[in-house]
Amino acid sequence: MHLAEFDFDLPRELIADRPAEPRDSARLLVLPAEGALADRHIADLPRLLRPGDLLVFNDTKVIPARLVGRRGLATVEITLARDLGGGAWRVYAKGARRLHPGDRIEFADDLAAEVVDKSPEGEVTLRFDREGMAFRDALARYGAMPLPPYIKRTRGGDSRDRADYQTIFAREEGAVAAPTAGLHFTPALLDALAPRGVEWVTVTLHVGPGTFLPVKADDPREHRMHAEWGVVSAEATRRINDARARGDRIVAVGTTSLRLLESAASESGETREFSGETRLFILPGYRFRAIDLLLTNFHLPRSTLLMLVAALAGLDRIKAAYAHAVAARYRFFSYGDACLIEHPRKAEMP
Repeated sequence: MHLAEFDFDLPRELIADRPAEPRDSARLLVLPAEGALADRHIADLPRLLRPGDLLVFNDTKVIPARLVGRRGLATVEITLARDLGGGAWRVYAKGARRLHPGDRIEFADDLAAEVVDKSPEGEVTLRFDREGMAFRDALARYGAMPLPPYIKRTRGGDSRDRADYQTIFAREEGAVAAPTAGLHFTPALLDALAPRGVEWVTVTLHVGPGTFLPVKADDPREHRMHAEWGVVSAEATRRINDARARGDRIVAVGTTSLRLLESAASESGETREFSGETRLFILPGYRFRAIDLLLTNFHLPRSTLLMLVAALAGLDRIKAAYAHAVAARYRFFSYGDACLIEHPRKAEMP
């Protein structure tokens, strides 16, 4: 397995800078288990899904996780990664090698942090001088939305991004990247799915900044995933297992939901309650246990997420699908269009 196998050429103009309006007007490339690709739209989901299908959404909420401060005369930019409690956060910092335990970083007159620790992987632990709601209030004032680097906008985006970069399910604060497949859903679309007997449930995976980190190893199996915190509640567990027992399909909305469900699955495919970190890295050859379909956006070349969809659909089929999407002028990445992938071992979609 070589990194170059997961590369493809993408014209810059196909990278979406804004979401479709309305959200459910985005295009949808359907990859059935067998047969030809189909060009549809997100609004077609009520006709593509079956009665009894269970959609699993990620209800994480993106926080304004980027902060810029000063350590003496030096500028320090950080991205929050994980709330450790008591005012402590695991963060990624530009120029982390120049930070040392005991250093003080001033972000504003009323917000500062001390460097507590630093890992060999470049993660830094900071302890802020406030926590709880006082910290959230300060973050709302001084933090910036952590837009992906390929969205060319002024730092932190604009007022539209504060709303655009959240799903309608966003509830549990903690993500530094949006679960972008969920961005396509609107209340009107959910209302259209309900009469078809399509149900939905939420789980929580706080997407970390590692989602943007490139794979650098020539052999992707040597890449180390960063941990992300997830929760599958007892209620979500019950509903997912009930759907599976009925013979209905589990549709992961986004790779974050998929990775969490696979992390919570037993060898037999039963979903278990889950609360903790996952570093699950899905590569071709992985045996999927928990899901039947995946709704996901188009991913970056050489990324861990492209490797995940290649594991689900097959590398050759994903390459063909992405080539079709480029030729047909689909919009790519976080604010772009989507594809619906059926597990090859599952029954063909209608």
